[in-house]
Amino acid sequence: MKAKKIFMLMAACFTLAACSDGGDDGGGGNEPKPNPEPTPRTVNNNKNTTGPAEAQYRLEFPKLKDGSNVVVVHRAVLNGKTKEEGVNYCVEWDTDLSSQRWSCYQLYSSVNYSSASNVARYYAENTGTLAETCQYPNDPDLPVQYRWAEDPYKYSGYDHGHICPSADRLRAVECNYQTFYITNMQPQYNKFNAGLWAKMEEDVRNWVRLGDTLYVCKGGTIDKSEYILEYVNRNSHQPTRVNKLHIPVPRFFYMAIVCRKGNVWNGMAYWVQQYNEDHSNDNRKGYAITIDRLEELTGIDFFCNLPDDVEDQVEKEIVHSFWGLK
Repeated sequence: MKAKKIFMLMAACFTLAACSDGGDDGGGGNEPKPNPEPTPRTVNNNKNTTGPAEAQYRLEFPKLKDGSNVVVVHRAVLNGKTKEEGVNYCVEWDTDLSSQRWSCYQLYSSVNYSSASNVARYYAENTGTLAETCQYPNDPDLPVQYRWAEDPYKYSGYDHGHICPSADRLRAVECNYQTFYITNMQPQYNKFNAGLWAKMEEDVRNWVRLGDTLYVCKGGTIDKSEYILEYVNRNSHQPTRVNKLHIPVPRFFYMAIVCRKGNVWNGMAYWVQQYNEDHSNDNRKGYAITIDRLEELTGIDFFCNLPDDVEDQVEKEIVHSFWGLK
């Protein structure tokens, strides 16, 4: 596995690179840049000014939460045939709740599985011990003091709900393996995970054809107590730090998506309550909301690194016909 970088959000600020420096990784380096970002048209007053220097200005990033949270940036080979490398996905880890807040990533044709799959989905035995070779390993780039000694999901009654999906990363072995890190999981009922949520994930993969790049931020609600169903709580599966809350089970899950095609931008969001019921046949238009509304519900400032005029445009409305929502 390649070396990656972890940053505490309370660390010193970094100089913010302009959004126009972007490519696959939003800027810098000698990596392939299949979809260079268009030149920003206006200033950006709410951009990130702290966090990982190599990723804080990527367009899929929301505003980072102040405090002691950790941002983990996973880099990998993204396409095994072309050897394209770059940022695979990023996670904000809440060190108080022992849970991720969100995963964010980009989708475009050279990394999207629907273009052609190069590898099979990673699979290994779920032993409950978070070894590198188990199905859901500890994230090697999360500081040791925040890791779990054993898999808290096993026998909990909840699925390991991928936030950056395995099926979004089937073009190379390394990037698919990274999606199984436990930092990329949140507890989901199986009927939700394998049903409505899976259909929404399939929607996102299909939307790659609508533009040059999709910018995606997804997660479950952990910031408000009323948005938490319960906590995964197994006495034998204590985190390595004492007196820590167990993983919260989100009552709601969301997806925030922006599609860029040249200088044309479109945005939308999904907001869905998870039930232990099969809602896979629901009309997903009923779960579609504006990104502005999602920000009101979650308290998260999505796509803060977009130029202000672009951000205002994509967040205030949904063009349902663009997304094929009927």
